[in-house]
Amino acid sequence: MSKQAALPVLGQDDDACCAPMVREPLGEEAAAELSRMFKALSDPIRLRLLSLIASHEGGEACVCDLIGPFGVSQPTISHHLKVLRGAGLVGSERRGTWVYYWVLPEALAKLSALLEIPAVSAKAPA
Repeated sequence: MSKQAALPVLGQDDDACCAPMVREPLGEEAAAELSRMFKALSDPIRLRLLSLIASHEGGEACVCDLIGPFGVSQPTISHHLKVLRGAGLVGSERRGTWVYYWVLPEALAKLSALLEIPAVSAKAPA
């Protein structure tokens, strides 16, 4: 037998992912972090911005590409992007004159893991 070190299983520690609400209650810190994310996504423009960034070719979008689809000013778009960044949903990088944005996969994993429905529910609705 070889003595290879065991590889770590990603996404198994509590900090990396959140357990579904139906399995165990959320802790205070996890609830605060997740509520910031959900609050940021509760605005239709921010939800559309996140979708637009995520679906953009190459997985990142220039702010110059994000202004056109909305009927609001550039400063308003910048405000919404700042809120998404502050909630930990997107990352950004300035390249020359423009700022490029991308969705942070670990943030989406936390949100989707929280809402995950187990294969077999403990109690069926009556």
